[in-house]
Amino acid sequence: MPDYNIGAKIKELRRAIKLTLQDVANETGFSTALLSQIENNNISPPIATLDKIAHFFGVRIGHFFIESEEECPFEVLRCNERTVIPRVVSRDGSNHGYFYESLSVRKKNKRMDPFLLTLNEKVTNTDVYSHNGEEFLFVTKGTAELLLDDQRIVLNEGDSVYFDANLKHRLLSSACDEVKVMVVVMR
Repeated sequence: MPDYNIGAKIKELRRAIKLTLQDVANETGFSTALLSQIENNNISPPIATLDKIAHFFGVRIGHFFIESEEECPFEVLRCNERTVIPRVVSRDGSNHGYFYESLSVRKKNKRMDPFLLTLNEKVTNTDVYSHNGEEFLFVTKGTAELLLDDQRIVLNEGDSVYFDANLKHRLLSSACDEVKVMVVVMR
């Protein structure tokens, strides 16, 4: 299975333009401590955080999942080739209760980034996030609760939602049961 080493890629982007962690923190609103933990691969950022970092550096989220510099006109990613992005935590260090997998790692310059999100525990932290672009969610297993703007929307297996990702949002498991959601983020 590939190791994406997201933190090293962020550090490489930062150093290429000769910025300090404090410079990036000032521009993104994230703490230097959080950015340091991400760069050192101690934690994995939520998709919204990763999108904001990608936007700051002028790259797409997919940049962090590309295995090689070789361009492919299409991509087949086998189930056993996906890598889980674990330890997703919020700005305050609390567990988000999910992990995700990129469903496209070789195709460069794509307009969308597909992920498989697995919610595996109920969490009490309901901090919401926003980022540029649009987002599509399709629940493939279980029941989730979407905090979207000022609404709470229950999504059952087979339900989908498409929304402007600038709206404050957060996906939660509505129970302790495992929930699987296909997420497509577009810029």
